[in-house]
This record gives sequence, structure tokens and C-alpha cells, in this order.
Amino acid sequence: MPDIIDIAQEHAAEMLALQIAAARPKSAAVSSTFCESCDAPIPEARRRAVIGVSTCATCQEVIEHRAKVTGMRQGGRS
Repeated sequence: MPDIIDIAQEHAAEMLALQIAAARPKSAAVSSTFCESCDAPIPEARRRAVIGVSTCATCQEVIEHRAKVTGMRQGGRS
């Protein structure tokens, strides 16, 4: 017969499994082979590392930099 510790461990294991499942990507989005911004080929390593990637690393850096600069400007106006 399981004691309170066994029940608690089983519950913790179930909760951990649910949290892991929730953290995993919901869909297996297909990564693009060419960048949607500049049409350069996206390396296989990047397509494996970033599920559903659609831009090359260079274009993604530009996108993130623009978002950061825009966010700084918007934050400064408050």
C-alpha cells in the first residue's frame, strides 16, 4: 500500500510530465530553406535549431535590432 510520500512523488512526476509537455512546441512547423527577407539559403544547422525559422541569422539580427530600437523610442516617450 502506498504511503503519503509515494503518492506525493507520483503526483510530482505527473505534474512534471504535464509541464514538459506544455513547454514543447505545439506543432512541428516547417522551417524555410530560404530567407523570406533576402532569399539567401538558411543553413541546415539553423533550421534544426530554430523550429519554423523563416529568416537567415543576419536578417533576424536586423529585425531584432529594429524592434529593440523602436521599443527604446516608445519607452522613452512615456
